[in-house]
This record gives sequence, C-alpha cells and structure tokens, in this order.
Amino acid sequence: MTVERTPRSVTTAQPSRARSTVSAATLATAIAVLVAGAPQAAASESPAVPKAPAATAVSAARAATTAPSTLDSLARFFARDGAVARAKAQPRIEGATVPVYTLAPGFVADASGADRAPIAKLDFLASKALSADGQVASVWTAHTGGSWKVVNIATGGDETYYVAKGAKKLAGGTVFREPQIDAWYVQRGARVLPLDADAERAVGARGTTVDAYRERVHKAYADKLPGSPYAKKGEAGGYGPRSDAAPPTDARPADGARDAVQHSATASAGDEGLLTATSALTALAALVALGLSGAVALRLRRR
Repeated sequence: MTVERTPRSVTTAQPSRARSTVSAATLATAIAVLVAGAPQAAASESPAVPKAPAATAVSAARAATTAPSTLDSLARFFARDGAVARAKAQPRIEGATVPVYTLAPGFVADASGADRAPIAKLDFLASKALSADGQVASVWTAHTGGSWKVVNIATGGDETYYVAKGAKKLAGGTVFREPQIDAWYVQRGARVLPLDADAERAVGARGTTVDAYRERVHKAYADKLPGSPYAKKGEAGGYGPRSDAAPPTDARPADGARDAVQHSATASAGDEGLLTATSALTALAALVALGLSGAVALRLRRR
C-alpha cells in the first residue's frame, strides 16, 4: 500500500499547467498586438471634430431668437395663408438652441483622408418654435454683421429633431446634413450612421465607415465644389437645380418647398459650402409678409 501516485500525478500535471501558461502568454501577446494596432487604424480614417460654437455664441443666438421682433415675425409666419389669426398665433420658443452642421467642402475634396478634414462645418444655430394651433417652425440664427441675427424661419422642426435623434443614436457624435439629397447623419470616430430614410438609401440602415462615406461624396460632388466649372455656371455652391439641364445624378429634385426667408448672409454661404439653391424672386412675397429686410432666398427641401 505504499504506491506513491501523488508525485507521479503532480509530475504529469505540472507540464500540463506549463503548456497552458505558454498558450495563454502567446494569446495575450497576439491580442496586445491587435489592440495596439486597432486605434491606429481607426484614427487614420477619423476626421477632425468640427468646431463647436462657444457658449456665449449660443446665448447670443438664443437672445436673438426670443427677441420681441422675432416673435412678431413668427406670428406673421404662422398666420400666413390664413392658417391662424396673427393675434392668436402666440409663438413661443421650445427646447434648446442647437448647432446645425452641413457636409463640408474640405471633407469632400479630401479624397484620401490624409488631411483629416472635418466631415461637416457649422452652418447656423436653430431653435424650435411653436404656435398656439400646433404649427412648428425652425428659427435659424447666424453671426453676421458683427452679431448673431435671425436669418431664416422655416416650416417644420427637422434641425432640432435630428440633433436630438443623433444624440440618442450615437452619443457625442456630430449630427450633420448632406443637403444635396436632404439626408441626415450622425458621425463619431470611424462610423457614419443614418438618421432618416434618405440617409439609409445612401449608406444603408447600418451605416458605413467614414472612409466609405468620403469615397461616395467625393465621387458625387468633388467636381462640383465652389470654384469648379460646374459652380461657375451659376448654381449656388455648385449644387443648385438647373433650369437648362437635368440635376446631378446623385441629387434628386425637390418634390416640395419648405417655406423659408433668409438674409443675404445665409444665401451667400452657398458660395463657401454645400447649400441648396436660392431664388430671391420666389421668396420676395414671404419677405414682405414677415417684414424682414435684406436679400432673400427660398431654400428647397424634400418633404
């Protein structure tokens, strides 16, 4: 009964543990290599974060939005076409004033992503306005002439709606619009996710990578950037619908107009960015109705 099996058992067990330890070490090394490389790959395709407006700018924009003169213009806006009596419109501003970003020309031109150009640029700040009869409008403010001013009032609350939706879908991301197809997205790091049906048609329901999105918009718009022969034909920012020819293949003509009156500062922004077409003559009646001054433009939007 003096069979010593314990040492033998221990002896056979030790090499097993040793082999297990070596295997784990090898695996850990491999994982470390992969993890070390992953951030570099992601960083190479992640654009710079767009510049956000300062708190003082947001505060000044908000003050312009809630000024008595703006509320009076909103009352006129809501009362157009007899929708509601001007005296009964009782417009009010609801929710936060938010930054609205638009697909940036620099990103479109940056074919390789080497410049890490921001995917979007700050276009304006927007606030949601409501009337007593339930109408919704979006009040746009921009820094022009040395101060923040209301430059546009448009039907619907897309701007604030998609900013809130993007924050829920991808916290900390940049919500931006590709105006040529009226698509809304949210981007953070190397991902671009769709926020509406137009965006889903463009990049799929699950979204795409920044590199793939860059490739798509570069192919569609790089030859139509400001300063290009296309832009010099007279289209706003190089993307306006033309009366003498069909629209670009990647853009669809608007099937509905979004009532809008905008100051010349917003209209001229089309010369720098990717904005929609302008038509001062069409918007002139709205200008008179709202009692606003300056050059105006009608911003078309697919409904």
